[in-house]
Amino acid sequence: MPTRRSFLAGALGAPAVLHGRRYTAAEIQRLIERGDVRGKISKDDLPTPALLLDLDAFEANVRRMAEHLRRHGLAFRPHGKTHKCGEIARRLIRAGAVGCCAAKISEAEAFARDGIRGLLITTPVVGRHKIERAVALARRCPDTIFCVDHPQNARDLDAAAGAARVRLNVAVDLYVGRRTGVMPGEPALKLAELIMSLRNLRLAGIQAYAGHASHVVGFEKRREASRAAMEQAAATRQLFESKGIPCPLLSGGSTGTYNIDVEIPGITELQPGSFIFMDVDYNRIGGRDGDFYGDFKNSLTVLTTVISKPAADTAIVDAGLKAFSTDKPFPPECRARPGITYSFAGDEHGRLSLAGEARAIELGDRLEFVIPHCDPTVNLYDRIYCLRGEAVEDCWRITARGMSQ
Repeated sequence: MPTRRSFLAGALGAPAVLHGRRYTAAEIQRLIERGDVRGKISKDDLPTPALLLDLDAFEANVRRMAEHLRRHGLAFRPHGKTHKCGEIARRLIRAGAVGCCAAKISEAEAFARDGIRGLLITTPVVGRHKIERAVALARRCPDTIFCVDHPQNARDLDAAAGAARVRLNVAVDLYVGRRTGVMPGEPALKLAELIMSLRNLRLAGIQAYAGHASHVVGFEKRREASRAAMEQAAATRQLFESKGIPCPLLSGGSTGTYNIDVEIPGITELQPGSFIFMDVDYNRIGGRDGDFYGDFKNSLTVLTTVISKPAADTAIVDAGLKAFSTDKPFPPECRARPGITYSFAGDEHGRLSLAGEARAIELGDRLEFVIPHCDPTVNLYDRIYCLRGEAVEDCWRITARGMSQ
């Protein structure tokens, strides 16, 4: 943590002294823009609010998930909606992932521009203009899989693909949660039979994402919820195959159910996302052995600066509604500093209630917060600063930020 003296020196425009070289604030910004940060800047040089990634924790999370799925013989297609970052997708593929899920067509296009292949777009692509984009993406990345849950959408995709002389891979999207999908069983079978009859579509298999189960509090209750959803999907896959319809893919699962869904026969791959970062929401769902879900480490934080201290028990940081997701009923949690309670104080500010030793916090002090919900928080930032200890090793562009179309 910087001292008051170092903070005031920075405020007065004194350049940072880093590895024997003095950098001004403008020079540091240019290093960040170029991504030329390794060995040159530290965490204390970053402008705040800043999105930080603890690389050691991130890499441990990736290894744990990849090894777990490898032991159980399942493939691994992590969801890119969590990170929206081409570099992270590349690292996951190097760790053994077969590709990357994308929530929307625009997100998939961004990953494709970053050279990512093995894309599975988990939301149906509906409407003439989006279908045009889907066809263009399939021409560029022929192994892309599109999800379908309605006969009309299947016919529209087939017609567009035929006009463009391409063939689209499609998965039947099952309704096993609270989002999109066709009902399991006979309704899904009818849709699969239609897809098989269309010349320009190729049935890749089934997607069954039970997102609601991932956040059920309590391991046994979560197991019950996920099994109730995913066993329907496994039964539907068996139904397809009993009718002579090949179904090599059954994709689903999430961070909260990664160690539950591997026990369900018929699932071929998982598409977890948040395990790479984790957040307060996931910490609260409980693990196999207790109330805290700690299978994966909290690698993602937001770095803030104390910019005001109106009272001994109150401080204001420069991170408010624009720095953290606000969709959860609980606030960010300060890392490694007991006695601090965060509350939102507007678009740009957070109010800290200070107790005990935390009352010694001073103007200019820097504090890290574990975020309430990682996916929408990442979407607020242009880049992630990657740290080893206090050193900034890299900065990765969030290349699919804002891609929600």
